[in-house]
Amino acid sequence: MKLNNLKPAEGSIKNRKRVGRGEGSGHGGTSTRGHKGAGQRSGTKRKIGFEGGQMPLQRRLPKFGFKNINRVEYKAINLDTLQFLAEKYSLTEISHDTLVEYGICAKKDLVKILGRGELKGKLSVTAHGFSATAKDAIEKLGGTVTTL
Repeated sequence: MKLNNLKPAEGSIKNRKRVGRGEGSGHGGTSTRGHKGAGQRSGTKRKIGFEGGQMPLQRRLPKFGFKNINRVEYKAINLDTLQFLAEKYSLTEISHDTLVEYGICAKKDLVKILGRGELKGKLSVTAHGFSATAKDAIEKLGGTVTTL
């Protein structure tokens, strides 16, 4: 290895356009920015979706739909999930704190118990909401339903 045959690593040198280095370079003067206009000065950016002054797509398309600001979002938990928890951890009472502890829902979630699946034993369940079928299924086996 000698000084005359040293080369930089492959891909380390990029051929960039060297602007603003005098008129002889071909990229002097306005440094490829053109005369006047938005892109002429430093610090300018085009906003996302800008189409050169043409009406942008998101403004040309019609608006549709409705977003209810008063909607209450519940985390749905079915009876089969409750039965699984009761069997696995031998529980007789299931509350919101129990569900959070075993990772079924988050602390801030509102929980609604739905009626899919079936219970095999007596359970005492505390939640923010119950469907009619879930309530019937729990009470049929002698369990209690408490709404928060």
